[in-house]
Amino acid sequence: MTGENDTSPVRAAHRFDEAKLAAYLAARLPGLGGPLAVRQFKAGQSNPTFLLATAERRLVLRKKPPGVLLPSAHMVEREYRVIAALKDSAVPVPDALLLCEDADIIGTPFYVMAHVEGRVVQDPDLPGLDADERAAVWESMNQTLADLHGVDWRAVGLEDFGKPGNYVARQIARWSRQYEASKTEEIAAMDRLMAWLPDHLPGGDETAIAHGDYRMGNLILHPREPHVVAVLDWELSTLGHPLSDLAYNCLTYHLPAARKNLRGLEGLDLAALGIPSEAAYLDDYCRRTGRARIEHWPFYIAFALFRLAAICQGVYDRALKGNASAPNALDYGTLARHFAEAGWAQLGER
Repeated sequence: MTGENDTSPVRAAHRFDEAKLAAYLAARLPGLGGPLAVRQFKAGQSNPTFLLATAERRLVLRKKPPGVLLPSAHMVEREYRVIAALKDSAVPVPDALLLCEDADIIGTPFYVMAHVEGRVVQDPDLPGLDADERAAVWESMNQTLADLHGVDWRAVGLEDFGKPGNYVARQIARWSRQYEASKTEEIAAMDRLMAWLPDHLPGGDETAIAHGDYRMGNLILHPREPHVVAVLDWELSTLGHPLSDLAYNCLTYHLPAARKNLRGLEGLDLAALGIPSEAAYLDDYCRRTGRARIEHWPFYIAFALFRLAAICQGVYDRALKGNASAPNALDYGTLARHFAEAGWAQLGER
């Protein structure tokens, strides 16, 4: 369940004036009077997330982390905007309740959304479920992503949420800058990817709402039934190429199941588990989105691994500076190199 068992007392680096927050919220959100209990969610490597509870209501607060941040990172304002825009779409999201851009309240901007009861399972092999339940969850995850990419972003007021077109090229440039700004050691494979990817962009272009971090751990499953009831963590969302979103979602097929952090499916008997193969998952996505086929798939997987390497490098850098969101952030120190090398390996001998 997404409740007390998923939380801990607020960690020292993320403490703020809870009384000031309680007074601010009580004046703006009906029914939030009385003592406010604040606990921090254990999962997540970017924006710290907190469970707010009174005798009558349970809410969730997401804020920027403390300290000096990279440009354009941790944009809670964008998270709030996109989940508010998707409220009446086929994509399940929590209700967006309040955005506070005044850093004087708790030290950084933040937003508050409704608490959604359900299960958050970090491991893509869904331990504890049977094969039929796993198949249903994976089908629901695929359908939800297809629904997201089918949203008319202009109709929901997100026409200026990003720059339509040329998304992959801009992302390569952005994450190259972010990586260089947070680099702690030389990684030859990252240098090769940063040089090769911009010169080998696939032809054609598409624009959809891209989540940016679409994976099992960012979904809330129904408390008892095998389907998605909410999509979380929209920090990296923008107008982007749907295949980049799909490739990131499919990285789990290319990551070892034995890994401690960011576990994948590689090495598992997917058929026995009830989990579709990558090819079957892609076929389902194509069917749901009316796409005939997917071309240049190794490029998109390499790009997704490059991007994940840059993200992990940022997590590790924040951990070294003492302002990472999760207690296991230092464990990400070796992941940037691994993902960069895996991304380069996707491209074969170049």
